[in-house]
Amino acid sequence: MFVDTNVLVHALAPTAPGHGMARAALEAHAESDRLCISRQVLREFLAVITRPQLWMQARTPSEAADAAIVLANEFEILEDGTAVWDQLIDLSRRFAFGGRQVHDANIVATMLVHGERRLLTFNTADFGRFAAVIELLVP
Repeated sequence: MFVDTNVLVHALAPTAPGHGMARAALEAHAESDRLCISRQVLREFLAVITRPQLWMQARTPSEAADAAIVLANEFEILEDGTAVWDQLIDLSRRFAFGGRQVHDANIVATMLVHGERRLLTFNTADFGRFAAVIELLVP
């Protein structure tokens, strides 16, 4: 199962909305599923936790790096590359998306190339367009 950035961020921050749901989902799926992320997700994670949120104080770059290293060690990393690029181009011909949604499409491309079809995310609005090729799971 691929884990989206928002689930990781909400699981990290005790005051985040959905914190309990995110942690419970990760714990439940860790027992029976292969949990995957990508380096893109790690970069997004760094970006989110180093800027202030209404429900979380920004982490320092060093604190963020430490947290990202923990994630990189705990989750299987699905690498990006030529095959993911080709899949992204294919998705752009099949689905309507643009702007920042390209990042979501790249996550889907990464998943598909690595044979993963399930995405754990709070962001069903943006990923819903890909429901024909992936399954969305909400914590």
